[in-house]
Amino acid sequence: MKEKKLLLIDVGNTNTKIGLAVGNEIVSTYVLPTSLRETSDTFGFKIFALTRHVKVQINEIDLWMVSSVVPPLNGIIKEAGNKYSMCDVIFVPEDLPLPLENRYANPYEVGSDRLVTAYAARELFSTSGLIVIDFGTATTLECVQDNIYLGGLICPGILSSLQALGQKTAKLPKISLDVDDGKMLIGNSTVTSMTHGFIFGFASMVDGLCTQLKEFLSGEITVVATGGFAEKVKNVCKSIDEIRPDLLLRGLLFASKNI
Repeated sequence: MKEKKLLLIDVGNTNTKIGLAVGNEIVSTYVLPTSLRETSDTFGFKIFALTRHVKVQINEIDLWMVSSVVPPLNGIIKEAGNKYSMCDVIFVPEDLPLPLENRYANPYEVGSDRLVTAYAARELFSTSGLIVIDFGTATTLECVQDNIYLGGLICPGILSSLQALGQKTAKLPKISLDVDDGKMLIGNSTVTSMTHGFIFGFASMVDGLCTQLKEFLSGEITVVATGGFAEKVKNVCKSIDEIRPDLLLRGLLFASKNI
């Protein structure tokens, strides 16, 4: 039986992450900047180039699965999928509700990225309690108890905080946010002061919030993190148990099994 080829698309405020899945495996991923100047043709040609890079014909893709927090791009992506892959484009959870009980006061307020990452963690980990952290444009912490999405917290993001600080302070240098040995230092240079302030500061925030959030959950609890800065923070953070870089794309792949 021929394995299905799926295009998995995570449209974020800063970047759009794209994955190609064959069967149950994500075989390649790419990160592109999110642009509101996108058209269905520019997006379609980008997908054409990415699929060509992995030696797949764009019209061989069976389905596009999309999570988007940028509504102006939704119609453009749908049109690109219909035109260039001639296949269905499914937005999660708008077109395909997830099998999680959503306890948000207004369920439609929850960003699709938050729900899809929570669902992916639920599929991957068997512990009754979950805290799912996404180090994206914002830092989000989601709480899952058994098969119930309880809600979570939205905090400042590392990169957006760094950019905001840079806009207000002209003399600050560009930094990599790499901490060599996992030990905090009293910075004796601006680079060290910023690097350790940001990494250890966000790690302490996560540790403190996880300690308090665990009081709302019962049973064994797994803390799983994703997003561009997850690895950097985990090196100095006591709370994070697991890192899953492709958590949202994995959630879209899991959701496709419900069609």
